[in-house]
Amino acid sequence: MLKDSKAFSSFSVDDIEKAEKFYKDSLGLDATKEHETIDMLRLRLVGGGTVLIYPKQNHEPATYTVLNFPVKDIETTVSELKAKGVKFESYDSEYLKTDEDNISRGDGPTIAWFKDPAGNFLSVIEVGP
Repeated sequence: MLKDSKAFSSFSVDDIEKAEKFYKDSLGLDATKEHETIDMLRLRLVGGGTVLIYPKQNHEPATYTVLNFPVKDIETTVSELKAKGVKFESYDSEYLKTDEDNISRGDGPTIAWFKDPAGNFLSVIEVGP
């Protein structure tokens, strides 16, 4: 029934202008404002996927990762994003640790988390060659 539907993901932010600046300028994504009944932001991703970002007055940041960006070289990507002002999360617990570069290299994937201006969690995750 839905196998041919071009599904997309969405999440909320508290300030669509800040989100647009962050996703365009800091992350370098194709982010376009759409005007239906309210301003929304559509991210166009490699491969044809899209994500819709919408404003919500009583926005509460997601407590989980809403968007993962696969990268081949996580060290370079993290360094470049930091140079653009992106702040990465740091963890030091029994279950999750990050190194001095804010990268987790534990039992799971090599990954680094950061937040958008609305506090939603995003990540860069290293993939093989």
